[in-house]
Amino acid sequence: MSDYRKPAFDRMEASLLACPKCKRAVKPRKRLLLVLPEGDKYEYLCPQCGSVCGDTIETPAPMPPPRSIR
Repeated sequence: MSDYRKPAFDRMEASLLACPKCKRAVKPRKRLLLVLPEGDKYEYLCPQCGSVCGDTIETPAPMPPPRSIR
């Protein structure tokens, strides 16, 4: 049996974020900002005013360990 355990979820997405300009919770738009060696950087934008509500760096999923052939 393998020691590699699959996580219960891959990534969590923000469903609501507080907009600093509108002063309310909004469903943000996700925009790719940069492609970095450690992962892709995204920022979350308010759909009403366009101000930045937050950002995140999504790292690529780790490769599972190679299976040994017997």
